Amino acid sequence: MPTATTATNPWLAAEDTTPEEAAPEPTPQAAPALTGPAAPQAGVPAPAEDQRLPVVTVRDEASLWVVGAHGGSAESTIAALSESWRATSHRWPVPAAEAPVRAVLTARLSVSGIQAAQGALTQWACGLVPGVKLLGLVLVADAPGRVPRPVRDLAQVVGGGAPRTWQVPWIRTWRLGEPPDLGGSPRAARTLVKDLVALCDKEITNREDRA
Repeated sequence: MPTATTATNPWLAAEDTTPEEAAPEPTPQAAPALTGPAAPQAGVPAPAEDQRLPVVTVRDEASLWVVGAHGGSAESTIAALSESWRATSHRWPVPAAEAPVRAVLTARLSVSGIQAAQGALTQWACGLVPGVKLLGLVLVADAPGRVPRPVRDLAQVVGGGAPRTWQVPWIRTWRLGEPPDLGGSPRAARTLVKDLVALCDKEITNREDRA
């Protein structure tokens, strides 16, 4: 007599008899490399008074301070991308304590916006805002479509004075004042947030290692 076999229901998943294993540790996001100076440098001439941003002493906690180089620089929009980020209302945040604060500079991707960013970057580069660990410059497009060649060239020159530079394309919902939604945002916006989070985590880790 043939041996009876048990029929297998193809619609049911087979019982997993393998021993449980611990879930793998998530791979940390690699921090982007430097493309410009990491800290202020000796010999950089100070910008004119009208090209400097005001300075404010900050006592609140923030993993990152977002500094707008001018009005309409998307400062508050970028700060809203993370609950732990804070906008500074177009001012450099000088720490009240000894520990430095992390900051990113924002500006519109236009000639006037980039020129404002240049003045603010020079102010940082010559050492007028001590205690600020600048992570980079974020340039946000001010219109849909291709960026004009003169603007691209100026952005490349000025961006070379920042530790890193990111460019975010035109996002219509951001201009309409709607809460920024990373899920529906272009890849460049999602990459910006991942990079800044990784840089903040790296800075915190390095500080803890030195303590």
